[in-house]
Amino acid sequence: MRGWDSVALFTDQLFGHLRRADQRRWAHAYVQGLLSTPGKKSIRRLAAVASDSPTASQALHQFINESPWEWEPVCDQLRQWAEGRVRPRAWTAAPVVLPKRGEKSCGVHRRFIPHTGRTVNCQVGAAVFMSTDAGELPVGWCLFLPEPWAQGPLRERARVPRTATASTESQLLYVLDAMVQRSQYDPVPVVVDLDGYMDSRRLLDGLVKRRLDFVVAIPDGFPLAPLEPHASGSRRPVTAAARVLSDRSTEVRPGGVRRGRGPVRDALVQIPGAVAADQRPQPFRLFTQPDGHPEGSGQLWITNMAHRPVDELLEYAERHPATGETVDLLQRGFGLRDFEGRSFPGWHHHMALVSAAFTYSRLAADPDRQTARPGLGAGGDGRARPPLGPRALWTQDNALRYPVAV
Repeated sequence: MRGWDSVALFTDQLFGHLRRADQRRWAHAYVQGLLSTPGKKSIRRLAAVASDSPTASQALHQFINESPWEWEPVCDQLRQWAEGRVRPRAWTAAPVVLPKRGEKSCGVHRRFIPHTGRTVNCQVGAAVFMSTDAGELPVGWCLFLPEPWAQGPLRERARVPRTATASTESQLLYVLDAMVQRSQYDPVPVVVDLDGYMDSRRLLDGLVKRRLDFVVAIPDGFPLAPLEPHASGSRRPVTAAARVLSDRSTEVRPGGVRRGRGPVRDALVQIPGAVAADQRPQPFRLFTQPDGHPEGSGQLWITNMAHRPVDELLEYAERHPATGETVDLLQRGFGLRDFEGRSFPGWHHHMALVSAAFTYSRLAADPDRQTARPGLGAGGDGRARPPLGPRALWTQDNALRYPVAV
């Protein structure tokens, strides 16, 4: 079938570096299964798509969990393939929470999840998306390692490599470095909303050190020094970020007509101890958008693009609803939660293959298609749209359920 021939060419590009032919075959089978199997993407159901052999399920499980192939080159090839079709507008990092019943999966622990307000037994990681005019494309992953997974027997049992650290900030910066440095395009801003999952100060220090443009979500209590609006370089005492924006001297701007934005409150600030390349104090811009209640405000954001228009900064901050929708779609349509294994390499193998299947489904139907969208969005309302066309892998009725083989 022509559709599966295209999948074969795609997987050859991503997995052609694997030395063994059986590894390349099982990589193709896994991606094909993720694209064509409705419902739960268990190893048994994916293997049934590829072979009638009673040992196929065991072989596929071995390929995912035990086979020592490297996932980073796969993600790199996936990014290159995607960049051949769409241009990155930002690198956007968002949390991924995977509930677990047992205690033996790598990184599993009980944790309070901010956006649900509940404590759950789960794995927590971060997905790095290539934000494009065609939507959010997952191209990098990191799994957070709380104690006692960061060292000792549990780490050894899960086969965590030496390069994986307990620092969630270091893991994320490592993945972002790969995206920025290897991209064929000029650097684009990094957008991160992992408030509640990592140390915002350590993350910001790492981004400043790398001289990357960024827009980062921070907690209300993040310490900042407000800059005097009419005095060059002078600042007031350090205070919490939320209090900075509650000060009447901060600016309130129209949020933009498009998408019905409300007024935006913003202020120039400094991060205590942060300096520019010339060792002078570096200005940052703190901003937020009211959430619709006169007395309330939404997530706080900080950026080193202090002199960019606020409306442009909001475009980056507003990537995150789209990443949340993409994570939900990965869970419901591409088996994000269906990994059957306990090892650190196995988790990343599964995530790389899920990313491959999803990205193929978005872009392969019409590689030359560029979705029209105002600013950084993907349509009149800024939301990503599934690709359409005579060879599209999606139908409008099932776009939020599961992909359809052609």
